[in-house]
Amino acid sequence: MKFFLAGKSDKGVSRQNNEDNFCVDEDLRLFIVADGMGGAAAGEVASRMAVEIIRDHVKRSSAGNEPFPTGSGYDKKFSDASNRIASGIRLANQAIYEASQSNVKWRGMGTTVAAALLDGSKMSIAHAGDSRIYLIRANSIVQLTDDHSIVSEQIKSGLLTKEEAEGSEIRNIITRALGTMPSVEVDLDEIDLMDADRVVLCSDGLTTMVPDNVILSAVAVSDEPDRACSALIDIANKNGGKDNITVALVYVFENKTFSKKIKNLSGWHN
Repeated sequence: MKFFLAGKSDKGVSRQNNEDNFCVDEDLRLFIVADGMGGAAAGEVASRMAVEIIRDHVKRSSAGNEPFPTGSGYDKKFSDASNRIASGIRLANQAIYEASQSNVKWRGMGTTVAAALLDGSKMSIAHAGDSRIYLIRANSIVQLTDDHSIVSEQIKSGLLTKEEAEGSEIRNIITRALGTMPSVEVDLDEIDLMDADRVVLCSDGLTTMVPDNVILSAVAVSDEPDRACSALIDIANKNGGKDNITVALVYVFENKTFSKKIKNLSGWHN
């Protein structure tokens, strides 16, 4: 399984600082988007810590340089790869929480996280918060993650329609994040990828400004993920850019014609 990837982040139109961070690691086949919160520089600190700790844990544990957790946190329903990324998120949560308790300037900081780890044709997904992961396949887009937010819970309980939720004043209030509590529940999933699949990881700075069908169109029309990332950020900013915007794209392919077309572009990985 081959893939082509890119990631970009932008502070948006309204914000003075960018509190998002992301990771697109070809060697580890690891992709992370983290959306920090907490005001001043605290959100940026939390999201940066999350990305760095998760990436370093996956790297060390994959190489066998760090004991793999097999205690109560290990979920036997999922693969080692999925549990590896989940344990990295739990470690990040603990570190962010402890940092926030020890530094008054960081008190209350936290971050969402959406992460994907590829192992052959299987993709492990782990997330907490309202940053999202989408799968684009056969001209359709499917959200692979559930938003951990108040309005998402209201939709599930039938109190709001999806359309009503989009206009809700509490749309951005999340119910789960890294660093706000001593422990965090991590949602896990796994899917089998297919030729021509495209995976989108993004912060809510994109999804609050750009509808799913527009995300689908922007990604589907471009064979270059770097350009597609830029196009999505441009659309979000033209629609208001009310928050930081971060996008990471993974294009999966086995088709020889497609692979020849993009093989010489920077970022190609086999």
